[in-house]
Order: sequence, then C-alpha cells, then structure tokens
Amino acid sequence: MSEKNRKGITRRDFIVQGTVATAGLAAASILVPAPFAIGAQAKVKVGILLPYTGTYAKLGTNIRDAMLMRFAEAGNKLGGRPIEFVDIDSEAKPAKAQQLTEKLIKRENVDFLVGPVHSVVGMAMVKMARVSGPITVIPNAGADQLTGALCAPNVFRTSFSSYQMGYPGGPAMIEDGHKRVVLMYWNYGFGKQVAAAFKKSFVPAGGTIIKEIPTPFPKVDFQAYLTELAALKPDAVYTFYAGGGAVKFVKDFAAAGLKKSIKLYGAGFLTEGLGAAQGDAAEGVRTILHYADSLENPVNQRFRAAFKAATGSNADVYAVQGYDAGELILRGMNAVKGDTGARAEMIRAMETAEIDSPRGKLRFSASHNPIHDVYLREVVKGENRVVRVAAKAQDDPATGCSM
Repeated sequence: MSEKNRKGITRRDFIVQGTVATAGLAAASILVPAPFAIGAQAKVKVGILLPYTGTYAKLGTNIRDAMLMRFAEAGNKLGGRPIEFVDIDSEAKPAKAQQLTEKLIKRENVDFLVGPVHSVVGMAMVKMARVSGPITVIPNAGADQLTGALCAPNVFRTSFSSYQMGYPGGPAMIEDGHKRVVLMYWNYGFGKQVAAAFKKSFVPAGGTIIKEIPTPFPKVDFQAYLTELAALKPDAVYTFYAGGGAVKFVKDFAAAGLKKSIKLYGAGFLTEGLGAAQGDAAEGVRTILHYADSLENPVNQRFRAAFKAATGSNADVYAVQGYDAGELILRGMNAVKGDTGARAEMIRAMETAEIDSPRGKLRFSASHNPIHDVYLREVVKGENRVVRVAAKAQDDPATGCSM
C-alpha cells in the first residue's frame, strides 16, 4: 500500500496467500474484461482513509484487509489495470478529516476514495468529495446525512444508515412481546438517529417508550443509569453502544442482575466482534444487524474461510462491508474496461449492481445507500446467531437527498 504495513497483513500477503486461499470464492465472481486499451499500463489509484490506531483500529484494519482480499481475487487489477493504494490513518479524528481528504483528492489525485469508519469524519470527507471529487465508497460510517442531505452521484455506501440500525428494532421487539421499553444510547449524532428511527416503528406498532436515557459520549460509567433502569421496570431496553462502551455496558447490565427481569436489545454493534471480551454476560442479548456470523449462505461460508486463511482473524460485519466495497469498485471498473474517464457509465454500473454478499442479497437505493435484509440475532455460546429476518430488503428514506 503506499506500501506501509499497518496492523493487518500486507498487500503482498494477499497476492501470495489470499488468492490461493480464496480460489473458490474468486471462481464465483464476475469475470474481468479485456484491459482498457489506452490506460492498460497506468495504475488506478485507490485512496483509503480508515483508522489504524485508537479505538476503531480493528474496524479499519478488517475493512481494509477484506477489500484487499477482494482485489487479490481479481488478480489485483481493476478493469485490467494494476492498482496503487494510498493508505492513510484517519485516527478517527474529525479535526484531521478535511486535511487528510484534501491530501488524497488534490495531492494524490486518487481515482477512488474509500472510507471512513467514524460518521463525523465521513461528513467532512463527503463534503469535499461529492460531485466533483473521486468516486467515493463508504464502508462503515452510518450517519443518515451521508446518503441523505449530502447524497451525490459519486458517493456510495456499502455499510448501513443509522435508520437501518433502529427502525427494524421496533417491530422485532413487538413480535417478541415487549411493549414497554426504555431507550438508552450514547448522546451524540449517530446514537440519537438510531433512537429516533426505533421510535418511528415501535410507537405506531403499539409500543410505549417509558423513558429515554441518553448517556454522555464516550463515557462508560453506567451504574447510575442502570439503577434508574431497574426502578423503571420495563419489559426490555433498546440500546446503542459500541466498542469498549458496549463491552462495559453489557457486563455492567449483567452484573447488576438485570438480565433476569429486563431483556437487552440493541443495534448490532452492542455485541458485534465483542464475544471474547463480553463473555457470558452477552449470552441471550438480542441485536439488529445486516450480518451475522451464522448466516448459512454459500458466499458467507466461503468468505469467512477465505478471510480466516488470509488474515488469521475471524470475519465480522466490518470485513463484509470492506469486501463489498471492493466488489462495487470492481463492478464499476470492469463495466468500463478500466476507463476511469467514463465516469457516468461507471456510476450507472455501480448503482445498478446486485451483489451476492456474505450478508445476503445487496443492491442500492436511488441515493446509493444499501438495500439489504436486516436480521434479529441472539448471542449463543459467544456467537451472534440469526433468530429471524427482522426486515426484508430494508431501505432508508434518504431524507434531504435531492440527487
């Protein structure tokens, strides 16, 4: 990669090992057409802005490694042209987002921009890239605005919106028999959007929000709030916490003895990739997400085996989103046979793509947000297992998008 070896494996590791390990997966992929005649020798520049240090380092590494794995399966060519990676650590710091995005767009002149993890970084990045910048693929950041008010023809998302993390939770809890619910979430943009989407489906379906308890972000001192929750005696609680905060919340919830009387639900990040850290405290916790380890479709089974062989790590939703970002870029470049100047044709190919993803079928809305099934999952023996499909082909309203 530019070629810095960050905490994941190197690009060479994928070329030497990944293509062998993933031969079966590559065989099921689309064929790469003949190289673009004029630019066959010119490298395609892919700029990557992901966190490799700090709280979100593992997320960034898994996204990047899975995307590189997908490119390796295609012979490390995009439309027949070799790839050059310009890989920058975003550090998930909003204050640096504009400077780093500007470096990739103006100084490095990248053909594609992939990133970020953090939504606030994403908004700064998209404001610079939209319309006249490179084709941009968001493999994680979930702020509704990114495919809403900030939507643009050259901006795609392969992850989710916060709406998709909250809205399916309402009907899922009603179906499970829970009608008196407390909402708890980190009090910042994404958490508030998840809570608002949950209310949009839960209340009209006959549910009652006893109380909302927003907690300061990124603080993880939950004891006072859990004491209040116990006193309220709801049927269940719907939450948004992630990373270290999710580990602490789940363990504190169990330690307070609340699992016996209050069912714990949340957006999928409450337990995603955290099984080892949460241990028995997470058993029985139910979450809403567009991916689960236990999905039995053949693409997921091959993907998980390939990712494990290539990286030594277990795949998670972040790896899936990175893998699909790589697939989407391949679809665009293969459609125009490597001609990055055929921008309109490339965008049309990407927005009409229908992908057999490890998550299941994936396509894109008019605002370029993913449309996919969302699952209700439950932690069983440390694994997020599918209980049922909570929402079939869940879309996003794309509020404010005028593309």
